[in-house]
Amino acid sequence: MNAVYILWLREMRRYLRSRAQIVASLGQPALYLVALGFGLGPVFKKAGEGSYLQFVAPGVIAMTVLFSSIFSGIGLLWDRQFGFLKETLVAPVPRIQIMIGRTLGTATVAVIQGLLVVIVCFVAGFRVANLARAPLALLFMGLIACLFSALGTAIGSVLENMQGFQLVMNFLVMPIFFLSGALYPLHNLPKMFALVTQIDPLSYGVDGLRTMLIGASHFGGALDALVLAGIAVMLLAVGSYLFSRIQV
Repeated sequence: MNAVYILWLREMRRYLRSRAQIVASLGQPALYLVALGFGLGPVFKKAGEGSYLQFVAPGVIAMTVLFSSIFSGIGLLWDRQFGFLKETLVAPVPRIQIMIGRTLGTATVAVIQGLLVVIVCFVAGFRVANLARAPLALLFMGLIACLFSALGTAIGSVLENMQGFQLVMNFLVMPIFFLSGALYPLHNLPKMFALVTQIDPLSYGVDGLRTMLIGASHFGGALDALVLAGIAVMLLAVGSYLFSRIQV
């Protein structure tokens, strides 16, 4: 387990040393909060849905965790390009420990960035409906982070260059985000569209955060947690298998 801790610590140090990354991670969420939260607020309120800022803030938090965690695969390709991955893989350590350490490290970084966005949301005017349930939102942030960190590592394990990874991300990350209901309610959707949102794992993460932060739920908090945990375990298993097949 020392290898897991060392790799987790390495990811944390790499993140904390990059002040530019910390600042840049707040740019896009702040833009969504300002442009959408205030721009579409009057339209959302006129439709009888209440405050759009309250509605969209959990989605923006989930978006931040998604983007940060799934791009862990880029770090894997970067390490492969500069030889650090080779040094890690030839070490007398089970590869599953290496994969788990990387996944937990990037998931922790994603949760930290999500917490920074929570602060931005509070500054913008977002308020938690029930403070007693707010700590459970951290659980959902962790589940989202672990799920998509494992997915990013799995994808990074089968690709060999940055161009291929960017192509996959453009056809995967943005649909996952926009089909999750982060920016719009999931009720009263067309049947086909509603089916797609139910397949999207981020839908359950966004819904879980909304349940804990503003008390609005579509699937139910228990189902959200169960689905996220199940998919995260499955992707960890798949990612571990693909990571173990990387050729040194």
